[in-house]
Amino acid sequence: MRRIVLVLILLTAGTLKAQQQPAPGSSSTRIDSPSEIDKLKDSCVNLKGIPDCAEELFTGTPIHIAVGSIAPQDGFGAGIAYLGHKTTENWRTSWDGDAVGTMNGSWRAGFYMKFVHTPNKPITVGFGTPPPMKSNLTELPEHTVFGLYAQAISLNKLIYFGLGPSTTTAGRSYYGMTETVVGGNVVKPFYARLNASLYGEINGRFVSIRGDHGESSPSIELLYTEATAPGLTTQPGTLQFGEGVRIRPIFAGDVVRLNYSVSYQQYVTPTNSAYSFQRLTVDLGHEFALYGKTTRALDPRPANGPDDCAIDPTSSSKCPKPYVRNLEGTIGFRLLTALSMTPGGNVVPFYYQLTLGGGDINGNTSLSSYQDYRFRAPNILLLRESFEHSIWTLPIGVTFVADEGRLGLTRGALGSSPWLHSFSAGLTLRAGGFPQVSLLYAWGGNEGTHTIANVNTSLLGGSTRPSLY
Repeated sequence: MRRIVLVLILLTAGTLKAQQQPAPGSSSTRIDSPSEIDKLKDSCVNLKGIPDCAEELFTGTPIHIAVGSIAPQDGFGAGIAYLGHKTTENWRTSWDGDAVGTMNGSWRAGFYMKFVHTPNKPITVGFGTPPPMKSNLTELPEHTVFGLYAQAISLNKLIYFGLGPSTTTAGRSYYGMTETVVGGNVVKPFYARLNASLYGEINGRFVSIRGDHGESSPSIELLYTEATAPGLTTQPGTLQFGEGVRIRPIFAGDVVRLNYSVSYQQYVTPTNSAYSFQRLTVDLGHEFALYGKTTRALDPRPANGPDDCAIDPTSSSKCPKPYVRNLEGTIGFRLLTALSMTPGGNVVPFYYQLTLGGGDINGNTSLSSYQDYRFRAPNILLLRESFEHSIWTLPIGVTFVADEGRLGLTRGALGSSPWLHSFSAGLTLRAGGFPQVSLLYAWGGNEGTHTIANVNTSLLGGSTRPSLY
C-alpha cells in the first residue's frame, strides 16, 4: 500500500509541474535532444527536473523502468523494459521486452512483437460534402495488427476458496502457480463506420501448480482434491484458440461510446481430453462522456506493446503528456458474461475459471468488497455501473462503482444463483503514459470491507498482456 501511495504522489507532482511548463511556441521553448541519455542528464540532475525525470524513467524509449501490480496478493513489481521499432514502406514492426519482480519472489518476464500494416493510401478526388474528421481523442484503430508474444509468470501467493457461489471464507487456501503463454493474434478492422474489427488468436498454455505452506491458512492440497479443485493434481499443456468481433462506435458528438465484444475460445488438451472445453464471452460496455470530445477514450491500443504508450505508432512515437487541459467525466454501464461448455462430462480446470471478488489474476477488479479471488466458477455474470470525474483539470479523478454478480457451476445454475453486491469509491490517476493507478475503498458485501491499491500492468495506452485464463 505504501509503495502505491508513493507512486501516486510522485506522478501527481509530475503532472502539476508539467502544467506550469511553457506552451509550445513560446520564447522559452527549446528542441529536445533525441538521445535518451541526454534527456536523463537534462532532467535528473536538478530538483526542477524531477517531473520530467520521472516521465523519462517510467515511459521513455528505448529503456525505462517497468512498474505495476503483478497480481493481487503478490505485490507491486518493478523491473526494466526495452522497446524498439523499425518502419518500412508498408509495415511498422515494434518489439517490447520486460521483466519485473516483487518482494515475495513473484516475477513476470515477456517479449512482445507487433506488426502494423500501414500501406500508403492512393490519392483520390471526391465531390460533395467531405466526411467528418475523426476526433484525435477517440484513438480508433485503422490498421491490421499482427502480434507475437511469449510470457512467463510465477506467482507465489494465490487464493482458492472452492467453486461456486456457496463457498465460505473458512475454505480459504493458498497455492502458487507458474504459467507460460506462447502465441500470436491478429486484429483486422473491417467496417470503419462502426469501428469494427475481427480478432483471432492461438496460444500454447503451460501451467504448473504448487502448494504454499507459509500462509495463515492451509495449502491448497491439504483442503482440496481433484474432485473439488479440478486440475490440482495434473496440469496438461493446453492449445487455446480464440475468435471474436469487436465494435466501438461513437455517437452524438463523442458523447455516447459503445465497446462491444464477443469472443469464442477453445481449450484443447491433447494429453488429457477431460480438461478440454470451450468458452463464450460477451462484454458490452457503455460509456457516456459528460464533456463530449474533451473526454478522452482510454481503451488499450492494439498496435502498441504493453510498455509502449505512443499515441499513434504509425505517425508519432511520443507518449501523451502527463496532464489534461479540460474537465473529464464519464458515466458507464457494463454487462459481462462468460459461459463454459464442457462436452462429454469434461471439466474446466480451476486455474482457468474466472473469479469475482477483489481482484482477479489479471488484475481486474469486481465485487471489490470481497477478498481477492473470492468466488470462482466456470460461468459468471457481472453488471457494473460506474462514475468517474476529474478533479478540476488534473489527471486525478474520483470514482464510484457499483457491482452485481452471479456465478454458476453450470450454465443453467447461473440464472438461479443469488446476486452478490458491492460498492467502491476512491481515486484514480491517468497521467500521460504512466500506468493507471487506483486507490479504492469497497463495502456492501456481507463479508466486511476491502481496500484495494493497484498499478496497472501496462502503460496507459499500451496493449493488454495475454490473459492468464
